[in-house]
Amino acid sequence: MNDSPQPDAEQPIGLDLVAPEVLEPLMRRAAVITGCLALAIGVLVGLFLGPVAGIVVALAIAVPAVGVFLAPRRRRLWLAGNALHARKLWRIRRLEIPAVTGVELLIYPGRISRVMLRLTAGPDRQVVPLAMYTDAGSGRELHLLGLRRLADALSRSELAAGLAIADLLVHQLRAEARDAGLGERPLYRAVTAARAKDYVAPIVLTDQEIAALY
Repeated sequence: MNDSPQPDAEQPIGLDLVAPEVLEPLMRRAAVITGCLALAIGVLVGLFLGPVAGIVVALAIAVPAVGVFLAPRRRRLWLAGNALHARKLWRIRRLEIPAVTGVELLIYPGRISRVMLRLTAGPDRQVVPLAMYTDAGSGRELHLLGLRRLADALSRSELAAGLAIADLLVHQLRAEARDAGLGERPLYRAVTAARAKDYVAPIVLTDQEIAALY
């Protein structure tokens, strides 16, 4: 008998490509700079138009900056079992991945190209970032546990596209596990294929195009 601990499939696993904790110092610095700028402009406006006008202008600049700082801390994405949870600013959306009615692999080509998983369930849509790559050949990919759990959930789908993307993620897992070069990683190959089309708009890969990536 194997008594070694096994990962709990119901334990929430974060799916944020860039964790808010990583962005927080940068956003805090930007908020402080913007706050100082708002104060300086408010004082300047107050000297010419009066203190009330100065306060209004300062608040008009500072309040959006605070919102930008708080937003990444509120938005989170995680998977618990087969259920995808997406927390927006004030609510949480929940999608059962095996029951979704649409599964798509979406590529946003550009100087920084993004690979997204788009899930549709009735009127609700949710995207999950899988990877992003720069023109210089660097990038960031979703961590191994997140990819594995997504692949497991998608493998329970009755949709052909869900099964195809599950297989793609399994091949991506294998490539990352052996530290393969970018050219051998299916998600990067998806970006390469999208860039070859020379489109500006987001590209949805077909099942045949997905199968050709691994």
